[in-house]
Amino acid sequence: MDGATAGLVVIIAVALAFDYTNGFHDAANAIATSVSTRALTPRAALVLAAVMNVVGALVSTKVAKTVGAGIIAPPTGTGGLVVVFAALVGAITWNLVTWYFGLPSSSSHALIGGLVGAALAASQGVKWSGVLDKIVLPMVLSPLVGFGLAYLFMLAVLWIFRHARPAAVNRNFRVAQIGSAALMAFGHGTQDAQKTMGVIALALVTAGQIDSFYVPLWVVLAAAAAISLGTYAGGWRIMRTLGRRIIQLTPRWRLVGADRGQRSNAHDGVRLRRPGVDHARDHLGRDGRRRDPPPVRGPLGRRR
Repeated sequence: MDGATAGLVVIIAVALAFDYTNGFHDAANAIATSVSTRALTPRAALVLAAVMNVVGALVSTKVAKTVGAGIIAPPTGTGGLVVVFAALVGAITWNLVTWYFGLPSSSSHALIGGLVGAALAASQGVKWSGVLDKIVLPMVLSPLVGFGLAYLFMLAVLWIFRHARPAAVNRNFRVAQIGSAALMAFGHGTQDAQKTMGVIALALVTAGQIDSFYVPLWVVLAAAAAISLGTYAGGWRIMRTLGRRIIQLTPRWRLVGADRGQRSNAHDGVRLRRPGVDHARDHLGRDGRRRDPPPVRGPLGRRR
């Protein structure tokens, strides 16, 4: 095995490790709201997200093509493999640090920033028009679009069920929230897993293993498995931060409205081939009104 082949094997392993960290870092966002309202237990929610991540990753490779061929000019030779390796190491380091502190930051932007930074350091070409159009603009717009869609959908839900009994609404919306969480996890698979596919395909082109950019089937399956295992193994830290520490929303119908806004944003990102749509940031732009739980008072008016 020559040096280039060995380097390629290392990069593929590191890329799948990034996908694994991406699973327990970003994909847990999809199910945070379901756990917050106890519509699902944490373990059941993680299993649901892991399964839907695999399904989403198998649907398309459009985002993978943008990441692998639309951000930087494909580097060549051993030096090009070093560029890809440096980008992955930077992104993994950021993922681990923010995961440790329970911060819902963006793995996607860490990876893309790593690619751009490594390319600049190695004097490689950066496709700035692609960075602006498909990374920066979606990064700015995604929380705003998520906020707006969730707000409008929330108004519609409030108006439609304005005369319904809260107990009945919460009971029926439990099923709806599980469905929306499943679709959110599906959206994570179509977005986040494909970024790793794009990086591996870029490494294959750089090493001369494939003549033109495309995503082989084994790359799709490997990336889908890695993000799914990562989601199941360690998603609780981020899930707890988003579901219980930032905004506490108890009625399940409010969470369905929030998931609806983010899900529409994620699917638009896949359709438009824009990997800059960030689910973690989009989650914070959903139903933005904090509702503190009311105090529980005893017979003498004291809080228990």
